[in-house]
Amino acid sequence: MQNLLTHVYDDLVNGKTIDKGTAVRLVRVPDPGALCALADNVRRFFMGNHFHLCSIINGRSGNCSEDCRFCAQSARNHTGIDSYPLIAEEKAVIQALDNDRHGVHRLSLVTSGRRMEVAQLEEIRPLYGAIAEKTSLALCASMGLLDKDGLLALKTMGVSRYHCNLETSASYFPKVCTTHTHNDKVQTLQQAQEVGMSICSGGIIGMGESMQDRIELAFELRDLGVKSIPINILTPIKGTPFGARPLLSLQEVLITVALFRLINPDAVIRMAGGRQQLGRDQYRCFTSGANGAIVGNYLTTVGSGIKEDLVALAGLGFTFTADNG
Repeated sequence: MQNLLTHVYDDLVNGKTIDKGTAVRLVRVPDPGALCALADNVRRFFMGNHFHLCSIINGRSGNCSEDCRFCAQSARNHTGIDSYPLIAEEKAVIQALDNDRHGVHRLSLVTSGRRMEVAQLEEIRPLYGAIAEKTSLALCASMGLLDKDGLLALKTMGVSRYHCNLETSASYFPKVCTTHTHNDKVQTLQQAQEVGMSICSGGIIGMGESMQDRIELAFELRDLGVKSIPINILTPIKGTPFGARPLLSLQEVLITVALFRLINPDAVIRMAGGRQQLGRDQYRCFTSGANGAIVGNYLTTVGSGIKEDLVALAGLGFTFTADNG
């Protein structure tokens, strides 16, 4: 197995990629620590010690028409979350200023619902304008299955990146959501690229999918050319169909992170929601291939403190750098 790890490293640093068969063999490496060390070395070769920070603001909450089985914001799930049509500009700017002070590089406004229509997007224009005027943050959006008109409207507001998680593999997706398809999401990402935006897309692990599904997702993201890949760990939320799912073991999380790095060697692998469930062990993800994080709170769950993250990550030797795009 050591020969396999050596060959994978040599192939990657010489510009080759691994195939699905090799990824499956890597899962079976008897020493997961050696696999994580390989992923960390590959991260260091391609990405250095640069760490990429971003944050999100819940711009519109709840009452979503979709039936995603993990989500507290679906109107079909009774979770007791706060619902509101659009965050107040003053509140959003306060959050943005705090992120800017802490050295966060990029901020995304996230809205619930299948998509934002162009008329609704125009209501957000002043909010993006205020954030751009008062902070140095790069702007991102996550607003559902937008068409080209919507994406172009966002681009005129200064939004340079669009986020739409594939969530899981194409084959497992129907067990997660039935009101839209995996391909709907792929088309949204492709259209964002066509209008000149960079794209951010990843998924959630711990929804009952297999390691093979995670490998499939990592390859789908590679095929789409995604260079910002958030990995969420399911937070089982009472009132959702996945509310009783068992938590993943630390080892399974670390192996998954390592595989995503080896399949996508030059992408930012970004730990996102759910990492706080691992406690201090969450920082082991960043010695297993990850080099980015969403900091602060998430949409309906509480994240790690920004200051705590910065101290821990600096202690691992990372420096904080704005990502391109």
